Amino acid sequence: MSKRMFAAVFPPEEVVEELDALLRPRRDADQELRWTRPEGWHLTAAFMGQVAVGRDEYLEDNLAEVAAKAKPFDVRVAGGIVFPNPDKARVLGLGVAAGHDELAALSASCRAAASRAGVEADGTKFVGHLTLARSQGVRALRWLNVLDSFPGWSWTVGELLLIESRRSGYGFGYEVAARFPLGRPVVDPYA
Repeated sequence: MSKRMFAAVFPPEEVVEELDALLRPRRDADQELRWTRPEGWHLTAAFMGQVAVGRDEYLEDNLAEVAAKAKPFDVRVAGGIVFPNPDKARVLGLGVAAGHDELAALSASCRAAASRAGVEADGTKFVGHLTLARSQGVRALRWLNVLDSFPGWSWTVGELLLIESRRSGYGFGYEVAARFPLGRPVVDPYA
């Protein structure tokens, strides 16, 4: 038995509320887009599609060490981004305009932590982004223009989360498996 898990950074509630308010009146404008739920918005550091039961404990220990060594950093999401391209976009989101290098370094450390735990992490090139919608391949140039018109949001990343992704009737739901503050030493409860 295994779990779908990922390590991520979540935006603060006020960012989620402001962005949701801007998107709310636009969500019905394109039936080809499946909008992600605001409570699940995040910046993925590492995706692990299959975490065997028992390996998750090693993964948590390793991610705690990664977070302890990382310093809090500022991040800014702004400007539209699509994958793989604007003519056949399957993912629509906001790009990471500031803090990308720090987020990429955190991602590399999380992937290495997964490997040390015997867990395979996604090895694609890291591109920091906040996914807002998915599709089967939509022309997205107008959506890029809409997202480029948004003001952008900044916050200080002070925590890494390990999330379990569970299939539900509405796609996937997320449950926080563990929280790791950045820049705080790991305390051994048995020491």
